Amino acid sequence: MTDQTPAGTGDHTSDLTSEMTSDLTPGPTSERPAHPVETDTVEAVVRQQLSKALGGRRGMAEAAVPTILFTATWLTMRELELALWVSIGAAVVLLLVRLAQRSTVQFVVNALFGIAIGWYFVHRSAASGGSEQDQALAYFLPGILYNGGYAVVLAFTCLIGWPLVGFMVGSITGDATAWHSDRQVVKLCSRLTWLLVAPCLLRVAVQAPIWLAGTSGSIDPDAAVAALGVLKIVLGWPLQLAALGSMVWLLSRNRTPVTTGPAPA
Repeated sequence: MTDQTPAGTGDHTSDLTSEMTSDLTPGPTSERPAHPVETDTVEAVVRQQLSKALGGRRGMAEAAVPTILFTATWLTMRELELALWVSIGAAVVLLLVRLAQRSTVQFVVNALFGIAIGWYFVHRSAASGGSEQDQALAYFLPGILYNGGYAVVLAFTCLIGWPLVGFMVGSITGDATAWHSDRQVVKLCSRLTWLLVAPCLLRVAVQAPIWLAGTSGSIDPDAAVAALGVLKIVLGWPLQLAALGSMVWLLSRNRTPVTTGPAPA
């Protein structure tokens, strides 16, 4: 729960959903118990999964550093290629440190993946004749599009009555869809999923107008790049942590039993 998704997207929501779905992947019986006995409430299940999805302070830094360096290098040197290479170099160094320490490389790989997407958009802008300022702005476009698309997908799962967070419950009960027969569980999971939608919508609502203004010339493109670089950090982990705080508060209010079959009529 983590922009954080890759550095090119600006949040960690995808880390959370990957944790949800990874536990649904079949594996050897000896390695994946169908019904862990230590968890008996939906709230406890979600808290466990949120804990696994967080990268802590180090995860925050690994997601933020490449973007900070890209923005600072571009604004001071006006060399787009240099800014891209500096951000990539920082992510590679962080990756090597992780490998040397034999710790998870998830958040660094996310950052590298995001930079790669940003680089692709930069080169598409260059190929279409965009100026270096246009190319710098293009670096931030994938994150805006990603958050908009992610918000639509998450909202859709709630609107059709299959909130994505519900599959966390399925990962514990051993049945990916049994939770859907319990209206109380569906209601709780819908609220939690909407709390994941909110940060994505806010990022788009704030960043998209600045990006459009920068590309249209309504505001100075360099000012737009600087603003987007700052907002990418501010609306990344801090905003995600605020959403997590709201989720923890909601989870602390109730104790919804985890069941392995349909709820009684």
